Amino acid sequence: MSFNRTLLLGRLALKDLWHDRIISFCIASSLVAVIAPLLLLFGLRFGIVSQLQGELASDPRNLEIRMLSSGSYDQDWIEQLRQRPDVGFAIGQTRSLNTLADLQVDSSHFIENAEVIPTDRGDPLLGKLEIRHENEVVLTQEAARELAVNVGDTVTLRVNRQLEERREWGRKSLTVVGILPPTYFNRAAIFTQPSLLKMLEDFRDGYAIPEFGVSSGQPMGSKSPRYARARLYAKSINNVASLERDLRAQRIETISRLADIENVKSINRVLGIIFNTIAATALIGCIASLIGSFIANVDRKRKHIAVLRLLGFTGPAVGTYVMLQGVLLSLLAYVGGYGIYLIASQIFNRALAGSHTTNQMLCKITLGHSLLAMAMTVIVALLVSSIGAYRAINIEPAQSLREV
Repeated sequence: MSFNRTLLLGRLALKDLWHDRIISFCIASSLVAVIAPLLLLFGLRFGIVSQLQGELASDPRNLEIRMLSSGSYDQDWIEQLRQRPDVGFAIGQTRSLNTLADLQVDSSHFIENAEVIPTDRGDPLLGKLEIRHENEVVLTQEAARELAVNVGDTVTLRVNRQLEERREWGRKSLTVVGILPPTYFNRAAIFTQPSLLKMLEDFRDGYAIPEFGVSSGQPMGSKSPRYARARLYAKSINNVASLERDLRAQRIETISRLADIENVKSINRVLGIIFNTIAATALIGCIASLIGSFIANVDRKRKHIAVLRLLGFTGPAVGTYVMLQGVLLSLLAYVGGYGIYLIASQIFNRALAGSHTTNQMLCKITLGHSLLAMAMTVIVALLVSSIGAYRAINIEPAQSLREV
């Protein structure tokens, strides 16, 4: 079939739809009645799940896997953790006793037993905050409030030990290079490089640490560092389960927020089942309705189709004519259904924003979803209209015109 003949068929299909615009409107309305609710339902499902998943992924605490039991791990074990594709961040930690120290600014601003937490580049909790050397620390907002310090100020770290029946104090001045908001960590703590934490452990173990202003104790040798546990974060929320399972296989007791992650996945599965069931039911009803509409429309226009055949249009051309009408009606219906979806989704989002339930769009679909939905609408229309096209191809012009 030539290009000019195809254009002629398109113009005839459009003029015919406009001539029978009331019937065309009824067929398109039956499609709109299915498309608009399905778009709205899918938008709610996608919006709710996306928001829950976004909140999970944006909170680094959901990626953390805490090791409960203490062990003895070397640097090679830590490096093996870091090289795993499902690990986003890993760093060794010393024994729990050595992760506490006093912080002081003056006699009226001090904190006893503040947490000392090792960190490095890529720490999910610190984000863009970075510590370049061991004399720099990042304070939590609670620690900064109790010490009354800001970025650029100096704090003194104090640590004591019992050595040969005498108490010794070690001190080290640290510069505050950042203050961590309380969003994900609201206790009094400092984040520092692992080397400072290792010095705390060695000092308490009785070694001489000149950096703390103490020369007494055993001289430091070249012993390899050992860690009691690791600060560990998965690469994504989808990696938490596998990473925790592998650690437990090594008899390492862990705790995580895997239950919260599984709850979101369960919500996604339930909403998926609900949407798929409703979509399948609506689609079956829509297809049945369209089949009846197209067959009735072809039977009603038998004489017009017979005239087209007598004018030289072949059977396949007449079939294409009927299918073109189906595609045009489906596109018109999709535009109408999408417009209704846009209005209804705005009502949903504004109502929920007004009730302070969420500050995000709870009902939304992406451009990719919209194009996919339009393609599926056209495909369904083509499949359904092909039944009417087959019926039109089998119309005998002479027999139909005898009834005139």
